[in-house]
Amino acid sequence: MDKDLFLKIQGQTNPYPYLIDVDYAKGIYIYDKSGKSYMDMISGVAVNNVGHSHPKIIESIKKQLDKYMHVMVYGEFIQDSTLAFSEKLISLLPPNLNCVYPVNSGTEANEAAIKLAKRVTGRTEIVSFRGSYHGSTHGSMSVSGNEIKKQAFRPLLSDVRFLRHNCIEDLSQISEKTAGVIIETIQGDAGVRESTKEFLTALRNKCDETGALLIFDEIQCGMGRAGSIFAFERNGIIPDILTLGKALGGGLPIGALISSYENLNKFTHNPMLGHITTFGGNPVICASAYAFLEILTNEIDFNEVDKKGELFVSMLSQNDEIKEIRRVGMMYAFDMESFERVEKVVKRCLELGLISFWFLSHPYSFRLSPPLNISEKELITAGEIILKAIQETKN
Repeated sequence: MDKDLFLKIQGQTNPYPYLIDVDYAKGIYIYDKSGKSYMDMISGVAVNNVGHSHPKIIESIKKQLDKYMHVMVYGEFIQDSTLAFSEKLISLLPPNLNCVYPVNSGTEANEAAIKLAKRVTGRTEIVSFRGSYHGSTHGSMSVSGNEIKKQAFRPLLSDVRFLRHNCIEDLSQISEKTAGVIIETIQGDAGVRESTKEFLTALRNKCDETGALLIFDEIQCGMGRAGSIFAFERNGIIPDILTLGKALGGGLPIGALISSYENLNKFTHNPMLGHITTFGGNPVICASAYAFLEILTNEIDFNEVDKKGELFVSMLSQNDEIKEIRRVGMMYAFDMESFERVEKVVKRCLELGLISFWFLSHPYSFRLSPPLNISEKELITAGEIILKAIQETKN
């Protein structure tokens, strides 16, 4: 009954949903209503970076619920949990990223970043990169690189230019007409493709030279996923605008647009309400996000995260059907010979009680993004299940 109702009255994203009938989730496990457990090795697609239902996050949510929920559209009232969240986030960032605009999702953060770049510079051109994914609303889709996903929704934003990722030569196309350059420090949807330090350095220099604002989209690769709190810390290149989402909310929906006070203050005049959001900065969600940031900074040992990440690679690299492994922190892409092969493995993993997934723009890989606090024992068990799925689905 639940399956039929789900397929009938809820809008669907694809013809083949997983259809796990969720009862509850705790730690790295999701449990269905028949009592079967599933190891969540994608963390709800890089959202549950400290697992499901972390007790400190639950405690923080409950504490705020006892006080109040939504009281006013964002920006009109002072709310303790929203202010504490913003202050905590800023404390982790470089000095030029000193002002937070909380929004409802990563894609809204990117929408706002595009607007802010245009508002600050007075220019219109946005530069992005092939292979990128920045969201599925009109603006964020316009600056995403997957043409197949975009064709049915044109016309999209005009004045968007796409360059080759990690190609320094292409950066010459950034000019005094460019308002902003948006880039994932690690391209997630393209199969975990890290931007090189050399490329990001050249990009930073080109933006400084032309006056374009550099936007780092760390919605998926930020918040510890890349083995540091922010992925840009790996190379030391600092953006003018940073966008966050996914894991930031501790399991609840949130996004954040972060820049300097001088930049974000442009949204307050000419015109007023340059960006508005009803539920951005929701006090309950910000309480959850604050607790998540406390856990991330006080309980996660990134040296251990890296060791566990390497252990997992060593397990799966022994299988000759895995053609290539790309790992940054706890972001993984495992290349196989075909989409059909990947599909069989992903489906068999699900039957064996492990949730893996695939990439929108790189069908020859399956993806994993396990919780950062997964134990070594759990990681080894997950590796054994995946190897078993590969073996059992051989032709």
